[in-house]
Amino acid sequence: MQSDLQGLELTVGELRHLSGIDPSEIFRSSQLRDPQFRLKFLLQEFLTGLALTPILLGFVYLFVIRPFLGNSVIAAIVGLVVIPFTIMGIRWLWRQQTTPKTLVALLEDIDRYHATLKAIDIGDRLSDESPIDTPERQALIRALTLTRDDLVRALKTERILRENRDFLATSPDLFVNNLTALTALQTNHQAGEYAQYLRETLQIGIGVREEMQKLQKRR
Repeated sequence: MQSDLQGLELTVGELRHLSGIDPSEIFRSSQLRDPQFRLKFLLQEFLTGLALTPILLGFVYLFVIRPFLGNSVIAAIVGLVVIPFTIMGIRWLWRQQTTPKTLVALLEDIDRYHATLKAIDIGDRLSDESPIDTPERQALIRALTLTRDDLVRALKTERILRENRDFLATSPDLFVNNLTALTALQTNHQAGEYAQYLRETLQIGIGVREEMQKLQKRR
């Protein structure tokens, strides 16, 4: 990776420090688009459902099936089939209710940000010449730096408001982002080999601003 790109990535350690949560522990439905992750996730959930089934089936059989249906083997078999999937559904709803939605959205923006960094790095490696310190390259690095600052600020703000639900953020700079500067950079460099990356970075900045506005409304 070129020296001007080094240090722009947000490491797992930084994300854990800024958000107060291990990113790998945050459930994101977008991850289910990956067939390998989806298979692993569904298998894990099904096994969890199976592990809890004997406990719940015993409770249901003792207090529901037996008093109303007697010693019904068919009802017990139906319970064995239905209960694991019921557990999976309940766990899914629980995740939807308890997962911090703003943090999930910010992690999605961070994935897009890292994808942009990776695309630039791959382009640098495929290039016959080393990247030249051109105005376009400088503008791109500036845009990425501003976006990184916004992501860091947004993660800090989200954590403050999540951990202090009754807290009223009185410092307006918590909700300030660098979108104006990003827009100016994109406007001034609409052509050139890095224009696409500037546009992608601007879209990430817009996404961060939208999440910050949602946080501000919750104050």
